[in-house]
Amino acid sequence: MTRVDFYFNAASRPQVALKLAAKAFQAGQHALLYTTDEAQAAELDRLLWTAQQLSFVPHVRCGHPLAAETPVLIGAQADELASPDVLINLTDAAPPFYRRFARLIEIVGSEEQDRQQARARYRRYQAEGCELHTHDLKQVDGGRPN
Repeated sequence: MTRVDFYFNAASRPQVALKLAAKAFQAGQHALLYTTDEAQAAELDRLLWTAQQLSFVPHVRCGHPLAAETPVLIGAQADELASPDVLINLTDAAPPFYRRFARLIEIVGSEEQDRQQARARYRRYQAEGCELHTHDLKQVDGGRPN
């Protein structure tokens, strides 16, 4: 059964995603930063290269020749990840293959549309029997996970 964690009130969805991907890497897990948007994938890639506070997180985009050997991937091809440990969803819909992963992370901003879409995903995961957890980032560190 997939564990689903909703991190809501995120000040910046990409920044929260990067921090959670770094935590997964530090824990020896593989993670997919799931996005179907090319511009968002490029932004995540750039941010991972420049985020000094995270230290270096080995990552490549899906489709790269080293994808199967790299612990953090950016894109939409789950099959390229060596181990389906953590799926970090940055889209507005439930990833079609999320059940392959031990853990799915949903990052929700404070905008009403984002919250409504997240509520719909929450209901879907609940109906499908997932183990659900919520984390209010506003109470943690101004919108960033610790």
